[in-house]
Amino acid sequence: MTNIYIESVRMAWSSIVSNKLRSLLTMLGIIIGVSAVIALVSFGYGVRSDVESNISSLGSNQITIIPGSDNGPGARGAAGSMQSLTYKDYEAIKLLPNIDLVAPLVSKSYTVVNGNKNWQTTVYGATDEYMEISDLTLQSGRYWTDEEYNKRSRVAIIGQTVATNLFGDESPVGQKIRINNQPFTVIGLLTAKGYSFMDQDDRIFCPFTTVQERLLGITYVNSIVVSSENDDALSQIQTDVTNLLRTRHRISAKDDDDFTVRNSQELLETMESTTQTLTIFLGCIAAISLLVGGIGIMNIMLVSVTERTREIGVRKALGATYHMIIVQFLIESVTVSVAGGLIGILVGCGIAKLIPLVTSMTTVISPLPVIGSFLFSVIIGLVFGIYPARKAARLNPIDALHYE
Repeated sequence: MTNIYIESVRMAWSSIVSNKLRSLLTMLGIIIGVSAVIALVSFGYGVRSDVESNISSLGSNQITIIPGSDNGPGARGAAGSMQSLTYKDYEAIKLLPNIDLVAPLVSKSYTVVNGNKNWQTTVYGATDEYMEISDLTLQSGRYWTDEEYNKRSRVAIIGQTVATNLFGDESPVGQKIRINNQPFTVIGLLTAKGYSFMDQDDRIFCPFTTVQERLLGITYVNSIVVSSENDDALSQIQTDVTNLLRTRHRISAKDDDDFTVRNSQELLETMESTTQTLTIFLGCIAAISLLVGGIGIMNIMLVSVTERTREIGVRKALGATYHMIIVQFLIESVTVSVAGGLIGILVGCGIAKLIPLVTSMTTVISPLPVIGSFLFSVIIGLVFGIYPARKAARLNPIDALHYE
């Protein structure tokens, strides 16, 4: 019995080789389908990887509190549109358990000037804790001192994008810039962090006290950032922060919060779910071409049955059984799909590797879509080969021998 299967495989391969162009065109649907599944799913995984990397670079163990409610109607509903967070809220949050670092933050967009050069960027008022939470390191220069922080000194630490546009190749450390027509001394240059939802190098950091009082002249804060080393504690911290601020702001049970608490873990889970749905959608769209390839296999196998009617009659006359004829044609069908699947894997992986080289997009090749698309192509060959095989096996040997 084993010899029958081996001989069937040899005959199938011989048929493919002897009709190279027809075989290639038959495989084309499978090749396109398998390669499309691998390339598109790899692109989807790449998008997912980029999103996870971007969120992680911003901090995957953070909670951000901003003024304004997401639930309220009209203008009140715009998160961040109110002035409901204060420095005392920040001091109260610092006393909550499970929290490692807390930092208040204020910010505003300004045109920053150096000589005859100017650049529009965002100026942040931050504390030492925020610099640590955001993992902001210096390429050159230094951080501000406690004395400079307490005296509201006009000192600034700038990002690489700001430095390039204001100073070119010259070192900015020790140089003067003007923010809102006020002179600031550049004391540090941040290490480049790249693009993550925004250009993380296009910003300026100054002491929180300096920006809040000297530049903005406000008593409230724009946001409060909380960090914990224990990711599992973020949900509890979020609940504690919400309860604390509702109590401090004297919000009754029937009223909405006048603040919004955002958990970076929830954002990460939401984005992962979205990109996973996108990946599955792309894979399903690509898999449709595999079905088209299956139809092509069925079509060529039906043609093959017609062309080989006399051969089938001879085989039956010599004792070939219904089972043998079925097996022969199914093996031929599966051989075509296996060959197409293997070529499709090579093409798909090649495309996935090529995309990052010619574009800024990232791709991640995973074994799952590679193995899955190949197995699906084999199943396609098997399923779409059944009808032609049954048709061949049911031929009457006498009628087949007389077929012209």
